Amino acid sequence: MGAICLTAAAKRLPDCPVETTLSLISDKWKVLVIRDLLPGTKRFGELKRSLGTVSQKVLTAQLRQMEDSGLLTRTVYPEVPPRVEYTLTELGEGFLPVLEAMLRWSEENLCPPGYVSPCGEGPDLRGPEDGAGPTARR
Repeated sequence: MGAICLTAAAKRLPDCPVETTLSLISDKWKVLVIRDLLPGTKRFGELKRSLGTVSQKVLTAQLRQMEDSGLLTRTVYPEVPPRVEYTLTELGEGFLPVLEAMLRWSEENLCPPGYVSPCGEGPDLRGPEDGAGPTARR
């Protein structure tokens, strides 16, 4: 996977790489959108259902910010009714190891001994597809 460097001057991002990364994904829903798009392209309604309690206004704003940051692409199909799909870019897909590390850290530091995560390993990390919200099991 090729590296994509966003210069602080060009995007008005902090000089510190950690701060820059946090500025791209700091909102609660952005990390969950990345998680839900890792398996592949989704329509707006699919994302909204999988995230549960997010409002349409907030999700729309988050998706626009993520598109502006280069984390995902938005494709509009000229159909009636209009169809809009969201897909992670290479930059967005690069967050998989970060999410895996977050899962491991949480299990090691916050979960009781013997706890079995509903996220599991690998693709199961990517969240629910049944629309029951971010903590639902597949």
